[in-house]
Amino acid sequence: MHIDINCDLGEGNDISSCDRDASIMPYISRCNIACGGHAGNPEIMRLSIANALGQQLRIGAHPSYPDRVNFGRKSIKLSRSELLDSLQDQIGLLRTFIAEAGAELDHIKLHGALYNDAESNEELAEQILIFFAQEYPNMKIVGLANGAMEAVGKKFSTAFIREGFMDRRYLSKKKLAPRALPGSVITNPKSCLDQALALARGETFSGYRGEPIQLSVDTICLHGDTPTAPIIAKQLMRHLRKNGLTIHS
Repeated sequence: MHIDINCDLGEGNDISSCDRDASIMPYISRCNIACGGHAGNPEIMRLSIANALGQQLRIGAHPSYPDRVNFGRKSIKLSRSELLDSLQDQIGLLRTFIAEAGAELDHIKLHGALYNDAESNEELAEQILIFFAQEYPNMKIVGLANGAMEAVGKKFSTAFIREGFMDRRYLSKKKLAPRALPGSVITNPKSCLDQALALARGETFSGYRGEPIQLSVDTICLHGDTPTAPIIAKQLMRHLRKNGLTIHS
């Protein structure tokens, strides 16, 4: 039995952050590289790609609202054309660097507030998925298991990768508890590992208010900007292997 582990990378302030990202890469199977909207620059993108290829990872684009001030974690009002133009610029830039390295873009995963907005708004999800289908035919999309993107993706036969979060609490309707709610982010390492194992096995775990949650997922997100991410990544691989699972996409 296996599970895919994805991590959002390339989000540091300078090139030295790539060393930390590189220490996470041996323990994951898929990475999502920031492409200038909320973080990242050409130098960081190129080195992140090189490091990921060295670990034989699947490489995806991690676009966001164009909002570096708030790290893409605040919803902003953009017209449809402004949003899609920004997504095209971000993904196109990363895709160019990936092609320069002799590889191909594997998938797209939205970031932060844009991820959450698309997962709670089927009209926005549909606009984005139609755009992706036009610009990046047959591209795999990583999104929230049981969210709006998955629901819309089924209508368009999108190659959809269902994502679960090891460090976030879920509400009763299998939606993520907003970060503003106290305790919505799981900080206890053991709790993170236990939830990751439950997600990987499709087993029940405790939601935000203790309610039972069960999800079918294809990939588990490990947040790269968590201060202890390199340590957790290593512990996660050890924990999964101990319980009979391997990590690969």
